[in-house]
Amino acid sequence: MSNFTSILKILEFLKLLIFFFFENLILLIFPPCKKKSFAGEIVQIALKFAPLGAALVLWDIDGEGNKETSTLAQKNGATQVFVYQCDCSNREEVYEQADKVRKEVGDVTILINNAGILLGEKFCDVSDADFEKTLRVNFFSQVWTCKAFLPAMMTCNHGHLVSTASAAGLLEITDYYSASKYAVIGMMEAIDSELYHAGRHGVKTTVICLYFINTKLAKGFQTENPLILPVYDAEYAASKIMDAIQKEKFYLIMPLTSYFFAIKTLIPRKIVLLFESCFKIPSSMDKAFGWKKKD
Repeated sequence: MSNFTSILKILEFLKLLIFFFFENLILLIFPPCKKKSFAGEIVQIALKFAPLGAALVLWDIDGEGNKETSTLAQKNGATQVFVYQCDCSNREEVYEQADKVRKEVGDVTILINNAGILLGEKFCDVSDADFEKTLRVNFFSQVWTCKAFLPAMMTCNHGHLVSTASAAGLLEITDYYSASKYAVIGMMEAIDSELYHAGRHGVKTTVICLYFINTKLAKGFQTENPLILPVYDAEYAASKIMDAIQKEKFYLIMPLTSYFFAIKTLIPRKIVLLFESCFKIPSSMDKAFGWKKKD
């Protein structure tokens, strides 16, 4: 009897697998026209939300830079902008500022995590302190902010977590930077699973996995193959991210070649390494950060 039940479960799984596959394929070819509204939402970070009727909560370790962002947001149409100076890699500071936001603004309903650093050193050259700093800024900052704001979203069954990971979480760019982005992707997949099985389907998650964007973080980076692995203009990348949030996509992976690495566990390791060599991914990093081969 138990074997028969197991067979039925497998058949049910295969039926749903085929259904979701074709559903995803149809949505890819014919994307939905309806997009979610942000009016009345409280958004933690994100300049693109300025003209959409959302209240913006801006966090930055750079107080002066944050004020400039606030001014720019108001010029772009934001009517409610709240500025807080916060080091997101500091757990106590995150929780303290989160309490202030709840008291002064309300519960954040859209959380956009985009803190990040890229120091550009090879694994054996990076100091322990810099390795830890990278993990604190790139990964643990997202742990603390999600823990600070997710419970209220779950209580209301309404909200959206948006995490800026990277294509580096799918392919090897620099050891410790890639490690921090792998961690973000894994955490967001686990949170999404937890929300789904808890019946909190009103709380959405989006994971951003883009190749390099033309910002201060990637200053000096030049791709060896702009057609295959382009460096994106910041404005273009922001518009694609906004589109993904509005359409409630779970993954935003760009460029399309990055999908190759998303299934790399099914591909022989030598083929993955061949791909990296053919498109000169390691040498792009060498040029950006002046890495030299050591004898």
